[in-house]
Amino acid sequence: MKTSNVLVLILVLLSINASTEWPTHTVCKEDNLEIHYKSCDPQQDFAFSIDRCSDVATHTFNIRAAMVLRHSIKELYAKVDLIINGKTILSYSETLCEPGHSKLIFCGKKKGEQLYYEGPVTLGIKEIPQGDYTISARLTNEDRVTVACADFTVKNYLDY
Repeated sequence: MKTSNVLVLILVLLSINASTEWPTHTVCKEDNLEIHYKSCDPQQDFAFSIDRCSDVATHTFNIRAAMVLRHSIKELYAKVDLIINGKTILSYSETLCEPGHSKLIFCGKKKGEQLYYEGPVTLGIKEIPQGDYTISARLTNEDRVTVACADFTVKNYLDY
């Protein structure tokens, strides 16, 4: 009897894991600006927040991000795409961690450790594009394995 209960539990857990689609999270929503995100990594969601939507327009704003690492980070690469109407308009990539040269405090973290960042981020652009669009962001490690992946939906009607 106990063996059958364990088998049923395992089957339920496997079926839940196989069909998981992460929810869309709201980062912020104010009069003229909305930002939402959804993890595009089928095996892991993560937490991300900012203080206020209006802070994004200042180009330097505070964020909080957290997750448990499924893969170690010796090297870390970022790829960000700006997508409008299903077409990639702009692509940007950067090396964030590499031996002897690390731009982030969590470079060198091991699988199973918690990654948590709270602090300022500067966009490096003069204004946030107006309209509805998607920003696809993917972080991969030295083995080209996805460390984190998200699609951010931005609806910006701010008048600069």
